[in-house]
Amino acid sequence: MELIYTTQRDGFEPGRTYRNPRHFDQAEPGVESVMVIGDWPKVVDAYEQSGAEVTVVDVPKRVTVIDGPDPAVFDRLVAELASIGAIVESFTAQRLERPAGELGDTADRLFQALEAINAGVASLQRERDSETQKVSSLEQEKADLLKQIEALKRPQVDPEVEALKAKLDAAQVTYRANASKESLQKQVDELDKK
Repeated sequence: MELIYTTQRDGFEPGRTYRNPRHFDQAEPGVESVMVIGDWPKVVDAYEQSGAEVTVVDVPKRVTVIDGPDPAVFDRLVAELASIGAIVESFTAQRLERPAGELGDTADRLFQALEAINAGVASLQRERDSETQKVSSLEQEKADLLKQIEALKRPQVDPEVEALKAKLDAAQVTYRANASKESLQKQVDELDKK
């Protein structure tokens, strides 16, 4: 009996027996000759040890030929990539600069996007500075108001009221501590009548 070990999926010749070497676990009994297509050392060794005639056929390697890009297109892409690199570097250094010459679509869109980002950041910085100024003004206004509150909390001393109280104290006349200027004046006037 002859076996052919291959991983092909089609193109089988009628009347021949095929096996997939990926599923190989041991040599089959009664096999006189084996053809192994590809590199399957386990299959080869097992059948050589069983005494079968083994033929190994190398699988031709596929070679893909790739045609290179059009030199003009390639040069344009290299130039655009260089422009993109220059734009990114200038943005990273926080000094966005447009490279000289033709940028290309992608580099031009990148520059426009970064320009818009810079404009947005500048706008946010102006708003922040304005708000910081407002906060500073409000802090000063708050400090002024606190000084006014403290001044209002301190008792206001009227020299005329103090003079009236001194006269009443000298005459040993009692009066209310929060007596008005008019009531103190009445008590002093009554003293003068006596």
